[in-house]
Amino acid sequence: MQWLAQREQSRVELRRKLLPHAVAEDAAAAEAGSPPAELTPAARVDDVLDWLEAHQYLSQERFAELRVRARVSRFGNLRIRQELKQHQVTLAPDAALALKESELQRARAVRERKFAAWPASAAERAKQARFLAGRGFSPEVIGRVLRGPANSDDDR
Repeated sequence: MQWLAQREQSRVELRRKLLPHAVAEDAAAAEAGSPPAELTPAARVDDVLDWLEAHQYLSQERFAELRVRARVSRFGNLRIRQELKQHQVTLAPDAALALKESELQRARAVRERKFAAWPASAAERAKQARFLAGRGFSPEVIGRVLRGPANSDDDR
C-alpha cells in the first residue's frame, strides 16, 4: 500500500516488487518448520494484485494516464508507447489520438528548450535530429521540426 500511496504503479511493476517478499516469507516459514503455504508465492501475489484492482487501489488506466502526463512534455510518442509496453499497459484510443495530434508541437518545444539556434550546418542538423530521435519523436516529425521555424501549413 505504501508503494501505491507514493505513486501509481503498474501491475507488472508491483508484482515484480512483491514477489521477492512472498518468496522470502515462504523461506522463513520453511526454516521455522511451518507447513508450506497452500499457494505458490506467485499465486499469492496475483491474488493480492487482483484484490487491489477490485478495490480500485491499483488501476492500469490511471497508471497509463499519469505516466503519459508525466512524460508528454519531454518525450515523443515512440518513447511513451515503449515505456507503457514495458509495463504491459495499453493507451486508451482517445489518449493515443491526443498524443499523435500534439507530437509536432511538443517536438518543437523540446528542440527549442535544448537548442537556442536553428541548425546552420548538416552536422548541427544531425545533432538535433539525434537528440529528438533519442527522446522518442518519429522521423517524420523530426524532419518537419528541423525544416525551420513553425509554419502554419506545417501543422496540418
